[in-house]
Amino acid sequence: MPELPPTCEALLANMVAFNTVNPHFGGAVDGQSHLAEYLEQIATAWGLQTRRCPVSEDAFNLLVTLPLVPGSPWLLFESHLDTVSIEGMTVPALRVTEAGSRLHGRGTCDTKGSGAAMLWALKSYASQPQRLLNAGIVFVVDEESAMTGAQAFAAHELKRFDALIGIVVGEPTRLQPVVAHNGALRWRTITRGVAAHSADPSKGRSAIRAMMDVITALESKMIPLAVRKFPLTGRAAASINVIRGGSAVNIVPDYCEILCDRRLVPGETLAQVLAERDQALAGLAVENDQEYLAPPLPPENSAALHGWMQPAFAKQGLSHSAVGAPYATDASHYAAAGAQVVVLGPGDLAQAHTRDEYLDRHELAQAVALYLELLRTPDWRQK
Repeated sequence: MPELPPTCEALLANMVAFNTVNPHFGGAVDGQSHLAEYLEQIATAWGLQTRRCPVSEDAFNLLVTLPLVPGSPWLLFESHLDTVSIEGMTVPALRVTEAGSRLHGRGTCDTKGSGAAMLWALKSYASQPQRLLNAGIVFVVDEESAMTGAQAFAAHELKRFDALIGIVVGEPTRLQPVVAHNGALRWRTITRGVAAHSADPSKGRSAIRAMMDVITALESKMIPLAVRKFPLTGRAAASINVIRGGSAVNIVPDYCEILCDRRLVPGETLAQVLAERDQALAGLAVENDQEYLAPPLPPENSAALHGWMQPAFAKQGLSHSAVGAPYATDASHYAAAGAQVVVLGPGDLAQAHTRDEYLDRHELAQAVALYLELLRTPDWRQK
């Protein structure tokens, strides 16, 4: 059994010490599982209940809950375990270092800070003499890549929670409630050619040359269509961000691929965007696969939960004004499954994924207090 952390800052430091770089960014396959196992031990020692929720053969989400209060509604929190790469960081990546009020380290802001604050609040709530709500936290895997953890929880676990008030998804929002955000569609486009020795390229057909036509078509016919706007979340966007092709300098390439990203504003649909892509590529010999969608989050999927949360913001002296975001989060998948969601956490997006990532310790403490206040807020049906 590991030593129990005496403070939320100590818990955050212990979480940062685990290398949970997403495997798609060079991390170990079991890195997130090691952190989940640590949190499982800590939560159990604090008298909380835990359950592993399978995602794949190599990964699981960790659900931490309080003992059940029969007949009471549920409030869930969510935080992801994985981080982006630690390469090129200018501060120790896996050790929290302090600079004034700043706590530096990979994941402090995105989003182990949220997870630590949620767990500390749940621990504090467990000691309350009377609890009005059932409460839990799900620590999910793979948010930074394909959100498979959130998708698995939405598909297989959400139905277990009767009278669910909603899910508070931890991301760096400066403790402002994000009630709407854009979605993300990603896909791969492939061109194929015929390999040949570069001494006589006429015997081959370059897949890279074919990809040049694809890129031109997307940049001239599809990307300019990404101009729709939504008041809270800004403008749609589209970009081609990765290209791979060729195997050697003396071989005409028979394969080339690009990875594309299209951000959807609320109101846009997958079918609409795919139709724009396919029309742009009409007449070109291409293959499209690896399609992945995090749907846009419209504000109606947050309205009831946001309204219920407002007294807690007032008690903590924080603004409850609704804001939107241009990025996508796990909240998309919970909303698509029918849950009310609000994205809320300490830290600023500008501090996430940076070479000197940090979280202000005062905002961490504010997050604990706000999450705990939410847990003390009666369900609207009890008013």
